[in-house]
Amino acid sequence: MPIFTTPFASLELLRQPHQPNEPLQAFDAADEYLLNHLHEQGLRAEDSLLLLNDSFGALACSLAGRCRVTSSSDSHLGFIALENNLAGNGLDRDAVRFLPSSETPQGPFDWVLIRVPKTLALLEEQLIRLHGQLAPGARVVAAAMVKHLPRAAGDLLEQYIGPVQASLAVKKARLLLATPEAKAAPHSPYPTRYRLDKPALELINHANVFCRDGLDIGTRAFLPHLPRHLDARRVADLGCGNGVLGIAYALGSPQAQLTLVDESYMAVQSARENWAAALGERPATIRAGDGLAEQPAGSLDLVLCNPPFHQQQVVGDFLAWRMFQQARAALVTGGELWIVGNRHLGYHAKLARLFRGVEQVAANPKFVVLKASK
Repeated sequence: MPIFTTPFASLELLRQPHQPNEPLQAFDAADEYLLNHLHEQGLRAEDSLLLLNDSFGALACSLAGRCRVTSSSDSHLGFIALENNLAGNGLDRDAVRFLPSSETPQGPFDWVLIRVPKTLALLEEQLIRLHGQLAPGARVVAAAMVKHLPRAAGDLLEQYIGPVQASLAVKKARLLLATPEAKAAPHSPYPTRYRLDKPALELINHANVFCRDGLDIGTRAFLPHLPRHLDARRVADLGCGNGVLGIAYALGSPQAQLTLVDESYMAVQSARENWAAALGERPATIRAGDGLAEQPAGSLDLVLCNPPFHQQQVVGDFLAWRMFQQARAALVTGGELWIVGNRHLGYHAKLARLFRGVEQVAANPKFVVLKASK
């Protein structure tokens, strides 16, 4: 297992979800650069420090017990990784306070360390929420690998925090050092909203929701072909995003019992608000989770899924394959998994390794809708 060594600690760290013979590390040179800078500047035990977007807990585990640490992220998988890595390195779980990004951190903070996220809207919302939460003389430092650091990230730091100085690149990583200055209270442009005609819905989308400004083209291809059942069925919208698939199914199946699950806290927040707007007090389970890992075996009749093909900047089908396995375990015999996916991803062949019957329900030049029966 790779060892992450910094002036603060030497740690064994795992990514989440963990793969045997994992080809990727749970840390990178940007994490190392941030911690080296923090050490050089001096960290006091009484300092209050906020971490934003610490993917797998490399920063939090390094700093646990050295000051008051709050870690905020939009990833439930990141939260699981943090807990596992604290435990795996014999660190006190209470040494780090975790806060979902759907909640606003409460300062004042002496340090804010930011890993620049893939979605700049998330960064913008996080910077907006820092207003009034910085201690006098606070230091705000963002980090990223150079290839994942757009100019717009520095522009946002300057807009919401203050003047920005970019460091030299070290091991292909760079820091952005922002000097806080007094600014008027900003107005957040989030959540955003858009309307659908079929079904007739207005959907709320918090900052880190995929395809925040309009329905993504995969879901658009899927919606007209959702299965319709009038009998009571136990249904999950796996990787629910803003909840549109689960809500659309529920509107057409009044007796269905719905579970909507996503690993993004902002997606779950959006799905809850959209469900309430569309379906009022109709009961549903809407939660952040590691897919269907917590779902009892044989407890679902139907799973709907528009699977992701990336985790942060890493592209691949590992997460989708894992979701297919989870769906199979959660389905009853005779239950069905319905998915939409890009043609070139070859999900038909992958599903055939897990399910007895795989059918193509619909297709267009870019997407296929598939039904897999257990």
